[in-house]
Amino acid sequence: MDILQTITQEFNLHPTHTQNIVSLLDEGNTVPFIARYRKEMTGACDDQVLRALSDRLTYLRNLEKRKEEVSGSITEQGKMTDEIRLALGAAVTLTEVEDIYRPYKQKRKTRASVAIAKGLQPLADAILAQDKGLNVAKAAESYVGGEVGSAKDAIDGARDIIAEIISDDAATRKKLRNFYFRHGEITACYAKGKEELDEKKTYGMYASYSEPVSEIKGHRVLALNRGEKEEFLKVSVVVDADFAKRITAANFIKDGGESSQIVREAAEDGYDRLIAPSVEREIRAQLFEEASEQAIKTFELNLKPLLMQPPVKNKVTLGWDPAYRTGCKICVVDGTGKVLDKTVVFPTPPQNRTEEAKLVLKKLIAKWGVEVISCGNGTASKESEIFIVELIKEIKAETGKDVAYVIVNEAGASVYSASALGAEEFPDYDVTARSAVSIARRLQDPLAELIKIDPKSIGVGQYQHDMNEKRLDGALSGVLEDCVNSVGVDLNTASVSLLKYVAGLNSAVAKNIVAYREANGKFQSRKQLLKVPKLGEKAYTQCAGFLRIDDGKNVFDNTAVHPESYEKAEKLLSLFSYTKEDVRARRIDDLRQKIKAYGEEKAAKETDLDRATLADIVTELMKPGRDIRDSLPSPILRKDLLSIADLKAGMELTGTVRNVVDFGAFIDIGVHQDGLVHISEITDKYIRHPSEALKVGQVVQVRIKDVDVKKNRIALTMKKK
Repeated sequence: MDILQTITQEFNLHPTHTQNIVSLLDEGNTVPFIARYRKEMTGACDDQVLRALSDRLTYLRNLEKRKEEVSGSITEQGKMTDEIRLALGAAVTLTEVEDIYRPYKQKRKTRASVAIAKGLQPLADAILAQDKGLNVAKAAESYVGGEVGSAKDAIDGARDIIAEIISDDAATRKKLRNFYFRHGEITACYAKGKEELDEKKTYGMYASYSEPVSEIKGHRVLALNRGEKEEFLKVSVVVDADFAKRITAANFIKDGGESSQIVREAAEDGYDRLIAPSVEREIRAQLFEEASEQAIKTFELNLKPLLMQPPVKNKVTLGWDPAYRTGCKICVVDGTGKVLDKTVVFPTPPQNRTEEAKLVLKKLIAKWGVEVISCGNGTASKESEIFIVELIKEIKAETGKDVAYVIVNEAGASVYSASALGAEEFPDYDVTARSAVSIARRLQDPLAELIKIDPKSIGVGQYQHDMNEKRLDGALSGVLEDCVNSVGVDLNTASVSLLKYVAGLNSAVAKNIVAYREANGKFQSRKQLLKVPKLGEKAYTQCAGFLRIDDGKNVFDNTAVHPESYEKAEKLLSLFSYTKEDVRARRIDDLRQKIKAYGEEKAAKETDLDRATLADIVTELMKPGRDIRDSLPSPILRKDLLSIADLKAGMELTGTVRNVVDFGAFIDIGVHQDGLVHISEITDKYIRHPSEALKVGQVVQVRIKDVDVKKNRIALTMKKK
């Protein structure tokens, strides 16, 4: 297989770009670095394409390596043929390679291996040849003796050998797999005695369930697997067994009379005993793998916009961690996230000390000038929200001061609070107080706060605990890395949690950066990074462009301009009679127009830049220190609350997408309960997945379709009337 050619075709790339990308990856360059600073070499491939290409490259290289291993093993056994060699060369999946290798793989003791040990292989070969002149019984007589007690025993042993030969045939297994996928059905029912134990009817829809293998959706595959794992469900793949047996026998049956009948019996036995259980496992495994990949992709699609939500900057924020018996934990943080004050109030049941809570909070809000309340959406959040709305109305009436509130997804806050990192950051706080700080900060800077939490605990996926943990962690780490590097990191304020996701860095080096900063004061230039222990030239090249110094000596250090391009950036400024001070003072608003008038190609040539890098540098110089998240819609700050009982069919509301799943999306519409817009109600056009139209954090207009107060369900639509 020509791996480069395969990747070029699959990703629709220019061959030169494919070669460059593979070379850059092999040299140890990170995906964010390649995506940002090597656009001219890659055809401006973005980080998602580069990660997908990297995964595919790894798979194809592993495939070639496995082919070599299999070829070597078969050759050592002296059984290599031109046919096998061609089959291996044509194999495009690891499954195909393993099918080819199956007959030559050392097996544990089987009925066939026992028969072979008794010397019955020649009889099996003779029967399989299906010569019409063969008298099977007479031929079998010559094998009687020793461990073979009779001619019947000899024929039975030969049949076992033939059954295994047929079972190991790669072409037959491939045909059967295709048959299962095209015509098989997934069936499920409750395991014996488990229906009564499923009190919440979690698996009620699968009590008597059947769906074609070719049509089943990924989320149902994962639900079935979980139900089976929890021993509530019994799941099977069902096909027309008679037709499957005909497929199994098709390549082996000849018109050979008595011997052909034995081969047919062997094929049927091989199917029942060896092939069917194996192929069913393979089909289930493939369905699970595909469903997991889809779920991981959905998780990635949800996680990125969640992390990239615009920060609510420079606002004194009150973090509210709601609870019942133990009270609501309160922390006030300033515009930079520094903790100013903390307390506990008891406005929720069973204490219901609302008046006392109002007095405490009014003083706290007045003392620190709180502008927004960030309330978690966990236990007791509904009661807390009702109280908060009443509180801010009273503050407005009494003082004229406007205070807004936001309900934030608190998923993972408790994980952070109980973590070693939480204890290290706030050693004098208990876990609940740490949660309140986290809830406040995740409104101020979602990326900087959520990066501290295992992404599986953030709550924007489905069945994440059922997937391959290594694969999921790798995919989500890629999302975290892409988000951190696309935003950039303040070198003088960033935590270890944030720094370790910067391209070229890891936890150890991130800790060294923070230690160096604490020992030597603020970084004044990016070049100082080379003084950090274990941060060498290679790591510096990868990370430098993503680290910002707000008030450093060189204004370029506060941009995404890479140090390798500093001289070229200065040439560009000089070409149009600008200085670095003009950049710092933001006096170059017309730079892009001047370049256009001068000629982009000419300007690029005179500054030794390619056009893609030139465009990036211009954008950075015009807005040093820019945050790409600021251009996105800000979170909805609320001052009032709707009850589910207030909702009526036809009402139009503004909402925020909380989670996107295979069957639709959950929307926060200012009611305690999120509403569901089903995939069929998202748009008038056909879409295969909700992520084609919606993403987490997106502000949308919805209309109430139906409300079920008893079941606490809200059905929404985004379709035009």
